[in-house]
Amino acid sequence: MFPLKDNIPTDRLPVVTIALIVLNVLVYVLLQRPGSLFGDPDQGVIIDWGAIPYELTHLGDQCAAVAGPGGQLACEGQPGVSGTAPDQPPTLLTVFSSMFLHGGLLHLGGNMLFLWIFGNNVEDAMGRVRFVAFYLLGGICALVLQTAIGPDEAVPTVGASGAIAGVLGGYILLYPRARVVTLIFIVLFFTIIEIPATLVLGFWFLTQVAYGALDLTNPTGGGGGVAYFAHIGGFVFGLLAVKLFTTREKDLPFGGAKYPVY
Repeated sequence: MFPLKDNIPTDRLPVVTIALIVLNVLVYVLLQRPGSLFGDPDQGVIIDWGAIPYELTHLGDQCAAVAGPGGQLACEGQPGVSGTAPDQPPTLLTVFSSMFLHGGLLHLGGNMLFLWIFGNNVEDAMGRVRFVAFYLLGGICALVLQTAIGPDEAVPTVGASGAIAGVLGGYILLYPRARVVTLIFIVLFFTIIEIPATLVLGFWFLTQVAYGALDLTNPTGGGGGVAYFAHIGGFVFGLLAVKLFTTREKDLPFGGAKYPVY
């Protein structure tokens, strides 16, 4: 399932949502891929500005790339590692900077699509300042759970998906009757249909839980570089915290129900 748009109109221009999308794109183009959207992002930037669980659980110890193929990292304090890593940004700063880095163009595009579809309505319900706080806290909670699952992982965690997962968790409670225009692939064919948002987002969350569980049971790691527990942590934060941030409930211009029932 690939969501395209929802059927909930917004009353105000989603300034924060637009600003977040623009900021993520600019960081990718200007910092990770200077002057171009295409190609692989700069791995040095990802290592320096991404959030590495080992660095977060061993404050003061830094990680750096090991010479040779594979892109492996070695960290100060690890068994068998000697010497010091090059100077890097403060570890706690990477908690925030990592939310604006992406592993590739598809990673960026998918995240920004989800943010646009669901973020504008959540921002509409919260207001701009509260939405900024909600978004950033969702990203922090996502990283906290990912780090708790693998506290010694020496792999940079990057992407807006943890924060966006918080937005998805908030959306599913704020707009349970919303419908989402969704692209469905069936083998070599596809169709476009409207699906309840609870089904789209509920299915997405269950897949994150399933793949996360497989990651835990696979000793070699089978997640393909996806931080499933960051998604879970962000989504659960959104479910638990959305009502604390919501400032208003809007009525659609037709009928007495807040949202249409299909």
